[in-house]
Amino acid sequence: MIHPSITTRFAPSPTGELHLGNARTALFNWLLAEHNGGRFLLRIEDSDAERSKPKFTKQIMEDLQWLGLSWDGEILAQSQRGAVYREALDKLERAGRVYPCYCTPLEIEVSRKLQLASGRPPRYAGTCRTLNDSERTAKLAEGRKPTLRFKVPDSGLIEFVDLVHGEQRFESADIGDFIVQRADGSAAFFFSNVLDDALSGVTTVLRGEDHLSNTSRQLLIATALELKVPTYGHLSLITAADGSPLSKRHGAKSLRELREQGYLPKALVNHLFRLGHSSDLHDLLDIQKLAVGFKPAHLVRSPARFDPVQLEVWQRQAVHALSSDEALAWMRPQLPDTLDSASAGAFASVFHQNLLLPSDAAYWVQVVFGEPPEHDAEGIKLIRCAGPAFFKAAAAAIRMHGTDWKAVTTAIREQTGRKGPELFKPLRQALTGRHDGPELARLLKIITAARAIARLERLSSAIA
Repeated sequence: MIHPSITTRFAPSPTGELHLGNARTALFNWLLAEHNGGRFLLRIEDSDAERSKPKFTKQIMEDLQWLGLSWDGEILAQSQRGAVYREALDKLERAGRVYPCYCTPLEIEVSRKLQLASGRPPRYAGTCRTLNDSERTAKLAEGRKPTLRFKVPDSGLIEFVDLVHGEQRFESADIGDFIVQRADGSAAFFFSNVLDDALSGVTTVLRGEDHLSNTSRQLLIATALELKVPTYGHLSLITAADGSPLSKRHGAKSLRELREQGYLPKALVNHLFRLGHSSDLHDLLDIQKLAVGFKPAHLVRSPARFDPVQLEVWQRQAVHALSSDEALAWMRPQLPDTLDSASAGAFASVFHQNLLLPSDAAYWVQVVFGEPPEHDAEGIKLIRCAGPAFFKAAAAAIRMHGTDWKAVTTAIREQTGRKGPELFKPLRQALTGRHDGPELARLLKIITAARAIARLERLSSAIA
């Protein structure tokens, strides 16, 4: 049951860049908290010192801020909470709920393969569960560094209600004793994750469905420590359009890559909002309005299929919604350094609605400031059909009327008899090398009359 005082969290491990699945998890938890007037916490699960990197922690924070996901309070770093975990582990040891395990990874893998070969589900066989003190001493003498395993009850049911998947039941006998402390003394995910949620007052957790089977283990830990557990909702995984696991070959990129390419956060959050969450909201909305429309009851169980084309649709809408100043800031790195602010602003105003990404501005920079554009086969055909007289008339009209579009087109029409598409299409092709683009009236002003005349005259001579 969702209630107004909820607290959600996003708890990434800084072992790599955030991908779309991470971003959606963060977004959904933020939206849920915002919808209910609650809190959204950020926790960095960096207890694995070998794999965790500070550069990824920094990047995670930057990515969340770029998306517009602010968090409440200070960031909790698990690497700084060793004493908290040690105290809770000591409590479990005193209660006889954990024991040292000296099995090597190779021994565990062999055991796993034997279980699979005999048709049994793989689980820890309990090899070290009943070792006596002398046997443990012997293991230590061999140089083995023990992990700490939680002693799972031999029988019973673990039951909970998932926000997405409904009622869930797991047999204790199917789980197997699991590691709560690694051999290097650091707390394992199952343990630190549920402990931090409880101690931080987290009430609701939305996370990927690949964690669904972990929940039973975490509930066992919480019960043993007399902790209050959050309500869990396990989100459907994001897949490629064909249902296969999402990867770079399907167009999936990290948030850093998307950001550096020029994708807008508004486009991305609108796309993610509709991946695994059904909604009757079809317009491009700001994140606050998405929060109003976010409902856990609308989270779907079926895989969420990522379509890069649909992301491009939202990107185009987001680009179209940019103000002139926002558009200039977005594409400014692609413009010539020598361009003054007024000229850069005029360029952005004319072209930004014709771009998907800032890099697309490179073509139009060439059109406006560079040499005459190359023409494709269709363009050459269009130009030859118009004939040299048409382009001579166009050059003369611009020489007489400058960039007064109405006067220019009236003069061309009177001189050549062409109007409508027969006038605009060859003129656009001659000036830009493209069959589409911004309004020609605005385009002519930024190309300038002198450059347009030179381009038209050169083309007229070339086809004479």
